[in-house]
Amino acid sequence: QVQLVESGGGLVQPGGSLSVSCTTSGFTFSEYAMSWYRQAPGKERELVATISNTGRTTNYADFVKGRFTISRDNAKNTVYLQMNSLKPEDTGNYYCYAEKWSTNYWGQGTQVTVSS
Repeated sequence: QVQLVESGGGLVQPGGSLSVSCTTSGFTFSEYAMSWYRQAPGKERELVATISNTGRTTNYADFVKGRFTISRDNAKNTVYLQMNSLKPEDTGNYYCYAEKWSTNYWGQGTQVTVSS
């Protein structure tokens, strides 16, 4: 059974930091590229960051470049998203996503709220 379980979301003040994690099981994690998406209320889901299966290549949306860092630990089947200098517009439900060719899986999401 494939599972992607996000954790670490919460409430943080503007300018603060937060780290979210996605722990997976049921598939060969090291063969999949991993991404983080987010969705704010009333908006479409958008890609935040992607990391290759080996971890050697990362890509970021322009709106998080220089503030967020995606990483992975293939020994722990886990992908991380470190978020710094958070802004209110970073508020949303953050989802992890696994992809290998035409096979993909989604997590259930973890809520991140940036507010004073």
